[in-house]
Amino acid sequence: MNTFDQFEVWFVTGAQLLYGGDAVIAVDAHSNEMVAGLNNSGKLPVKVVYKGTANSSKEVEAVMKAANNDEKCIGVITWMHTFSPAKMWIHGLQQLKKPLLHLHTQYNKEIPWDTMDMDFMNLNQSAHGDREFGHICTRMRIRRKVVVGYWQDEETQRKIAVWMRVCAAWADAQDMLIIRFGDQMNNVAVTDGDKVEAEVRMGYHVDYCPVSELMEYHAQVKDEDVKALVDEYFRLYDTDINNDGRTAEYTVLWNAAKAELALRAILKAKGAKGFTTNFDDLGQTDGSHFDQIPGLASQRLMAEGYGFGAEGDWKSAALYRTLWVMNQGLPNGCSFLEDYTLNFDGENSAILQAHMLEVCPLIAAKKPRLEVHFLGIGVRKSQTARLVFTSKTGAGCTATVVDLGNRFRLIVNDVECIEPKPLPKLPVASALWIPQPNFEVGAGAWILAGGTHHSCFSYDLTAEYWEDYAEIAGIEMVHINKDTTISDFKKELRMNEVYYMLNKALC
Repeated sequence: MNTFDQFEVWFVTGAQLLYGGDAVIAVDAHSNEMVAGLNNSGKLPVKVVYKGTANSSKEVEAVMKAANNDEKCIGVITWMHTFSPAKMWIHGLQQLKKPLLHLHTQYNKEIPWDTMDMDFMNLNQSAHGDREFGHICTRMRIRRKVVVGYWQDEETQRKIAVWMRVCAAWADAQDMLIIRFGDQMNNVAVTDGDKVEAEVRMGYHVDYCPVSELMEYHAQVKDEDVKALVDEYFRLYDTDINNDGRTAEYTVLWNAAKAELALRAILKAKGAKGFTTNFDDLGQTDGSHFDQIPGLASQRLMAEGYGFGAEGDWKSAALYRTLWVMNQGLPNGCSFLEDYTLNFDGENSAILQAHMLEVCPLIAAKKPRLEVHFLGIGVRKSQTARLVFTSKTGAGCTATVVDLGNRFRLIVNDVECIEPKPLPKLPVASALWIPQPNFEVGAGAWILAGGTHHSCFSYDLTAEYWEDYAEIAGIEMVHINKDTTISDFKKELRMNEVYYMLNKALC
């Protein structure tokens, strides 16, 4: 089921009784028509539900409390059709715990110059009412997205759709469980962080799970289920391996499929939405264990929507799950990636994005190849199954979250994926990109911001999605793009540091 199908966004119209009952009836009729038009536009991923006009403080508070308590509601859109005195919104806004979008629009597109009278003016006061509402939100320091534009315009609907996708991902994160199989790679700082503060700020919970417990599920996997999954591999992917059960390569595939089934079973049993692995912990050598890093399983589980982070990177696992939810239904795919190695080539200087194995096939330019090769890293160096491909070309956006001690920082970089050269001696999935505005500035700014070597990438999402996410989460965001200069970026980082230090001191 598409994640968006289980959610809805509430639409609340601001009005008041000063202009009489007829005006309220007209406001209600216009609002119903607008909500129906938004739903019928085909542009919005989540259903909009009209919750009526709010004409008093008690009505506002009641609808905001109801939104909090309705699991299907992932956000509230407010619009002031008439002049809606902002003090009546105070108690409701104090109660609201769901994301808020303030839509500054108008029922009628144009002013009816020849017929407009005072009754029309009193009824259609969005220019007045929305500023009153905006003031009280700012006065109360309410985090929200403001969308300005005519409600039938495609660009207005696009902005609402972006926010809806982010709201769905935010709702998904509030009961997100990330399982760490083993710990993180020893002495690595960037993959660690404050799990308690992450749960307070972003909603998801991170639990450790010993690989020995995973092996209990591994031991219960049935041979007929493994055979069915191996046959699925041969149907889905190009390969030179024989599906006859006789070769050493087939045995590697069999064991990879068994690992996938064990991982899927334990994640389902625990209700987890993401996981991390560690190539230094694949089970006990004197008991049940994986004979290879479960790279193929990680690739396929990512494509299904499970968050993944390598080397115990729970922040990337959670962020990838959030990215995947936002990306559903969009055409070009997303993946966890790692900065692997650099290619200096003047204006085309680029960074090869790969990993040992774990790159999601959703970004593949062509049908992936199923291959088995020796992997000489980790506690168990062995022949290992993987999907091999190169990514699509084109513009994309990558993001990471880092823990700076006094806050989380979301770092976003626009990138351009370019055509790589063949890698006959490196049989892994990969992408090659130029960070914007160019390699020197993009990579330099990422490093100055404290960015990780892991990131979560999408062709379809833009920085606007991440800006909405950071606004809802209340975390810092910095955006590296075509207009970035190192000098200005350093100033932004310094100003942000002052802001958060003062904010912490005041709190």
